[in-house]
Amino acid sequence: MTRTHFPGIIAMAVIVVASNILVQFLYGNWLTWGAFTYPLAFLVTDVMNRVYGTAAARRVVLAGFVVGIICSLIGTQIMGEFGPLVTVRIAIASGLAFLTAQMLDVGIFAALRDGAWWKAPLVSTLLGSTVDTIIFFSIAFSGALSFVHAGTDVSWASEVLPILGSGPAAPLWVSLAVADWAVKLSLALVALVPFRMITARLRAP
Repeated sequence: MTRTHFPGIIAMAVIVVASNILVQFLYGNWLTWGAFTYPLAFLVTDVMNRVYGTAAARRVVLAGFVVGIICSLIGTQIMGEFGPLVTVRIAIASGLAFLTAQMLDVGIFAALRDGAWWKAPLVSTLLGSTVDTIIFFSIAFSGALSFVHAGTDVSWASEVLPILGSGPAAPLWVSLAVADWAVKLSLALVALVPFRMITARLRAP
């Protein structure tokens, strides 16, 4: 690891910490403010991958994973109105989703590295974000996976409602997942602009 990797590690740590804080604050009926900061982790990973290579990107991901674990451990010790701010299930879901999705992003980016400049960051982020959403929300809230931590009460997430208030009926957690996924996909497109600008600046002689 070199000093050139530190900005990426710091950026990833800031995003992970900010997202863990902002996830406590609701935005509308289906989202939290953390939904708008967390996808930036994919931007950091992709910039590191493009400029410094796959190994550097993986180091940044692992640093973010460690920071996320620390945040989760702290959250499990802080009591809110309805119990710990971070339950065991959410901690497991968050860590597994982050590590799996980010490493998938790194691998897909590497495979598409030699294509058009936008293809690697866009495809890797879209697929990584999709996997992240599926893993996190199913492990954290699905009734079928209650064995992950039987002591965590997520019955509220199983209430059957129209998806996003107007679609077919499904458990509430599905609406939360769909809304979160939509934000990730939207930001994947928007992030192409800063990705292009940042990588061009860092790679300039």
